[in-house]
Amino acid sequence: MEINFEEELSKFRPSREVEQAEDAIVNMNLKDMTDIMMEILKEKEKK
Repeated sequence: MEINFEEELSKFRPSREVEQAEDAIVNMNLKDMTDIMMEILKEKEKK
């Protein structure tokens, strides 16, 4: 049996939970290493 990838992709519907999780992650204001380094540098400049 051969899988028709085009047909399978056309049937695909994203999970509602995944969409909600993506929205929650995107809306979070998470700090990355650049943000942390900028804060450290600002603190050093104040001293």
